[in-house]
Amino acid sequence: MPRSRKSQIALEATPYYHCTSRCVRRAFLCGRDEHSGNDYEHRRGWIEQRMLKLAEVYALDICAYAVMSNHYHIVLHINAEKANAWSDTEVIQRWHSLYAGNFLSHEYLAGNDLYEEQLNVISELVTKWRERLMSISWFMKALNEDIARQANAEDDCTGRFWEARFKSQALLDETALTTCLAYVDLNPVRACMADTPEASEFTSAKQRIDTAKEEPEATEPKQPTPLFPFVGYPRQDLPEGLPFRLQDYLELLDWTGRQIRNDKRGSITQTLPPILERLNIDVEHWVYNTQHFESQFKGLVGTAISIKAKFQQFGYQRTPGLGLAELLT
Repeated sequence: MPRSRKSQIALEATPYYHCTSRCVRRAFLCGRDEHSGNDYEHRRGWIEQRMLKLAEVYALDICAYAVMSNHYHIVLHINAEKANAWSDTEVIQRWHSLYAGNFLSHEYLAGNDLYEEQLNVISELVTKWRERLMSISWFMKALNEDIARQANAEDDCTGRFWEARFKSQALLDETALTTCLAYVDLNPVRACMADTPEASEFTSAKQRIDTAKEEPEATEPKQPTPLFPFVGYPRQDLPEGLPFRLQDYLELLDWTGRQIRNDKRGSITQTLPPILERLNIDVEHWVYNTQHFESQFKGLVGTAISIKAKFQQFGYQRTPGLGLAELLT
């Protein structure tokens, strides 16, 4: 039986989650439908623009994304510290940027006098809205509903556009996070939609590479503002962001992309990216996992040590996926 979305999120275990949403009946989302001759390529832009806009409102950081022909991938970081730092007024303003709110919330923002009972209602609303603004389920709902309305209007039809449930995977450690980021960024290369990461339209990889090219002589590559930044390897004063160097990650993407090309299968170079050595990841497992991550792993993704340490926080009675966890080492 499928597990509820609530049971698949445990912030105390990890703030990182990989989500995938697919069109109902695998219908075309983007690209060109060879059967009907219709071209839906512009819809990929709809999704990219919508997810980046929502990230400005929600306390969720986008680590990676890739928009494909009938589905999309997104890796999200729940930023609880950011959400808790918002004032009540900021929470209401953010909520109103997406939803109508109610009479009392508009009166509060207008600075009108409210009774104590009304202020108590506002306090309850702010608590509820703050939680929703750091909820992956609410983020995915806001993203999918908007795209569905636009697509149905364009197709002059009604009904469900997306599958009812999006898929969610908890990324428990650096190894799982790195593997998933590369899996998402290399989706178009694997699907033969692009030859290289920098040519992969509507992906976080292309956005990061294009931004880095703006200042090629910089000591540290420039990073796109809408995306959760790479901030270097773990250290005491590590700022908020992904615990890797952007240069190392881009080198890893380039190297991995060369391995998964059909004409390069099996030709593993002896010069490995330093990030693989630092995380002690087996090369053969890495290449395999970056091609089969979504089908290979289920709800919890991490090394055996990580799963054993955190599985109970997700409500599991037994440790799931320990055999598959060996592929991450």
